[in-house]
Amino acid sequence: MSGPARTAPQPTALTVHQASHQLEIAFDDGAHFHIPFELMRVYSPSAEVQGHGPGQEVLQTGKRHVGIDDIVAVGHYAVQPRFNDGHDTGIFTWDYLYKLGAEAPALWARYEERLAAAGASRDDLMPVKAGSACGSHH
Repeated sequence: MSGPARTAPQPTALTVHQASHQLEIAFDDGAHFHIPFELMRVYSPSAEVQGHGPGQEVLQTGKRHVGIDDIVAVGHYAVQPRFNDGHDTGIFTWDYLYKLGAEAPALWARYEERLAAAGASRDDLMPVKAGSACGSHH
């Protein structure tokens, strides 16, 4: 983007919809999104999902029905959801939630392409790897 720097949009409302498994978020620039929990979970900004560098992303599967048990504010810039599959290390900044909402169709397409390339399904269970927890190495 070019032009003068602008202040990033700030949220004006945030609602966790348990029945529809969506996070509803409205911003002060008029944008309003319903972000599926599954999309948030498979694109979690955590190192567990994103890896520690390009090409280290971990394909997430089995998240179609993931829920959010709790969501807490992180300062004035983000929220940290606790998903019901135990994942709770992703800190979702307002900018990142805006991106997830605005780019949802492209992100879904990319996710489906990654699944197809891996011969995986959205409903496949995640493989369990012993000793692979982030932070277990020193």
